Amino acid sequence: MPGNILTPFLRATTFLISLLAVVGFLVSPAVRAESASEQLRDVIEDHWQYSLREDPITAGRMGEKGFNDRLPGVAEKDRSRRLKEEKTFVARLEKIDSSQLTASERVNRDLLTWVLKNSMESNEQYLDRIPVNTFYSFWSAALDASSGLNMRKVSDYEDYIKRIQDFGRYFDENIANMRAGIKDRFVLPKIVVEGIAPTVRAQVYDDPEKSSLYEPFRSLPEKFSDADKKRLQKQGAAAIKQFAIPAFDRVATFLEGDYMAAATESIAVEDLPGGKDYYRHAIKTYVTLDMDPAEIHQIGLAEVKRIRGEMNALIAQLKKEGKFSGSFEEFTEFLRTDPQFYAETPRELLKEASYIAKRIDYRLPEFFGKLPRLPYGVVPVPDEIAPNYTTASYNPAAIGGTRGGAYWVNTHALDQRPLYELVALTLHEAVPGHHLQGALSQELENVPNFRRNLYLSAYGEGWALYTERLGVEMGVYENAYQQFGRLSYEMWRAARLVIDTGIHSQGWTRQQALDFLADNTSLSRANVRAEVDRYISWPGQALSYKMGEIKIRELRAKAEKALGDQFDLRAFHDAVLANGALPMEMLEVQMDRFIAENKS
Repeated sequence: MPGNILTPFLRATTFLISLLAVVGFLVSPAVRAESASEQLRDVIEDHWQYSLREDPITAGRMGEKGFNDRLPGVAEKDRSRRLKEEKTFVARLEKIDSSQLTASERVNRDLLTWVLKNSMESNEQYLDRIPVNTFYSFWSAALDASSGLNMRKVSDYEDYIKRIQDFGRYFDENIANMRAGIKDRFVLPKIVVEGIAPTVRAQVYDDPEKSSLYEPFRSLPEKFSDADKKRLQKQGAAAIKQFAIPAFDRVATFLEGDYMAAATESIAVEDLPGGKDYYRHAIKTYVTLDMDPAEIHQIGLAEVKRIRGEMNALIAQLKKEGKFSGSFEEFTEFLRTDPQFYAETPRELLKEASYIAKRIDYRLPEFFGKLPRLPYGVVPVPDEIAPNYTTASYNPAAIGGTRGGAYWVNTHALDQRPLYELVALTLHEAVPGHHLQGALSQELENVPNFRRNLYLSAYGEGWALYTERLGVEMGVYENAYQQFGRLSYEMWRAARLVIDTGIHSQGWTRQQALDFLADNTSLSRANVRAEVDRYISWPGQALSYKMGEIKIRELRAKAEKALGDQFDLRAFHDAVLANGALPMEMLEVQMDRFIAENKS
């Protein structure tokens, strides 16, 4: 009928409207505004891929094999690129409407923003000019870059050889940064360089097979053909001889010559150009709070006084029991010198550490609801770094790797490794300290990859120090000497607040620092020297232990008071560890949420 027939114009218009509707339907998912959650997801993924490219060592430890043939770039162009990209990531994060995010997403956003801003500040201050201290160095990072990685294919070993071939480029870029430091007078103190230089020279071998870099070639997988085994061993030795050993020689020669000549007599970081800003940045980095050094110094003095009172009370109790008579100084000298407190062989020391570790393992379920799947071992500190290395440390396992976590125990100079300190040391470095916390962090589920391997010193070291005192509640200290060892270790960390700030902002001399640490702890003379030189070379890091522990104890006291009979210690510990590493202010927010949830 005529009434049902559309004019050509109306037919065309109707068709166009229909077509636009279809096209709109088809393209709308691509052009519609992303939700806040999607924006955050995209930034996190883009940042993760950026991180893998920029840090191939961490990429390998996170199970990403595509970067195991190289070392990081640390040239000026790399620093400039990173700074530009980090600023872009922060801008993208700050545009996201956080009110539209879930609670866990806000943690992701805030944490990534904190990490990026801290890295930006490091790049802006050009801290790569000092890429070494007595505990860490770019050459030790290169030596350990492939340690524990899952190498099962011929291509894995070929990548490892390519990484060794990259030593020269990586070392030379670091030397260039240090030369820029010489020009800017932004250099390490001479006392630090004098201790470090010999450890680098020790890596210059005539025989490449004596280098620890050759170890992976000694036990190649059985499934490899004999031809491949011989080829890989030959190419590996050649790479070490041609690239790695000459690179170590260049660094050693540089440290012994030009750098030693430029090194400062002053030990205070605030005496460097821009030193006050550098130290304040170091405090923010390691304490994860922006604090005045003078305030931290006073906190340290108060803690030293409190702990010294507990130590004196313990000595008084021993006197009352007829087990000791003498002064504090005589008691610490007794602990430092009596043979009963020292192992006679490295194996004896490792056995004692292993026994203590298993005693602690047995008690863990009483204090933690969630335990990690990953095991750990007790391992000697490698011989090549042991003389200038600290008493012990924890080395996390690579994700997807072939080994568990490693509780490193220094077996060098056994007369300086007292057994009465071993319980506190094991609680701190192994369980429930670094291994338990770090392994749980790696096993976090439904979180971005960057959080599983994130380490923030106030959180990690604060937690580990907290567990030393927790060992009293766990019943693992067996006698008064071990208890004194714990107090000595706590005093050691409290003294760090005084010494680190004293050296870098209060005009202290090295001798003042040595005397203060020796007079207030039972640490051996060798440990006292190594520790003080560590604080000199690594501003701010030593503050993280006690400041982090104080905050965690403060949060526990807050939860106990708020929850009363409802307080569950296992649940509290699980909550502290539930998100992995967090800055202290973010941790407090999470624990306030824990309190609120348990109240309701």
